[in-house]
Amino acid sequence: MNLEITRPLLKVAGLTPLLCCLAIAQPGARPDVLSMNAIVQGMEEAQYRLRVQPRPPYQVIREYRLFGAKSSSVNAEVVAQLDFRPPTGRDYNIQKWSGSARGKQVVQRVLDHEVEENEGDYARRAITTDNYDFILVGETLREGRPCYVVGLKPKRKERDLISGEAWVEKSSLSILHIEGETARPPSWWLKSVRVKLSFGDLSGSWLQTSMEAVADVRFLGSHTLTSRILDYRGTDLSAATTLAPTRIQTPSPASGH
Repeated sequence: MNLEITRPLLKVAGLTPLLCCLAIAQPGARPDVLSMNAIVQGMEEAQYRLRVQPRPPYQVIREYRLFGAKSSSVNAEVVAQLDFRPPTGRDYNIQKWSGSARGKQVVQRVLDHEVEENEGDYARRAITTDNYDFILVGETLREGRPCYVVGLKPKRKERDLISGEAWVEKSSLSILHIEGETARPPSWWLKSVRVKLSFGDLSGSWLQTSMEAVADVRFLGSHTLTSRILDYRGTDLSAATTLAPTRIQTPSPASGH
């Protein structure tokens, strides 16, 4: 895959570390009907609690997949272990990979971006009134859970902000899902970039569970980067062990597997 294409795509993926920081401990129950101002205030409070409350170390195992233009075949697949030691300790290790070396490099740069994130980066991408105007689109069910559907209108045309909608769980005001386009494409190569981000509870922690970023590349069609959590471990990471990077062995066609 052309480097000039993969660079913008990994910038889009850089959205995900920030957006996954929506809540760790779920707040108490809320009334069934809230005003738009109350919904927004609740979302902001959840994000603030995450930034200030003490959190134990944890570890996630993620799978990344990179797809080429007009193809359902995976160009590269990477499994990575990420260690988080709040408030600022973050590290990762590539456990195994298959496919193109370029795909592995793209994922490594995505992970580099995540572990190097600082407070300034967070503030400029947070789902807050500093960065967005909000409208109440309606109410619906998502995965059986009553939600508000909240429209997101970025206040600035920046590549790290999303123009779209968020599904906000009524009872906790935690964000379950976000869909939309980046407010500005990361480069001239991209006509548009659409993202989907899903969140869920993992052993009491509210984290991003999956991501999809689809870039419409000029002259070459769509390219897609996805990620999902394979495992979550709340653990004493000082005692945790990691695997050395290895290549996933893909059977040859002649093997019959």
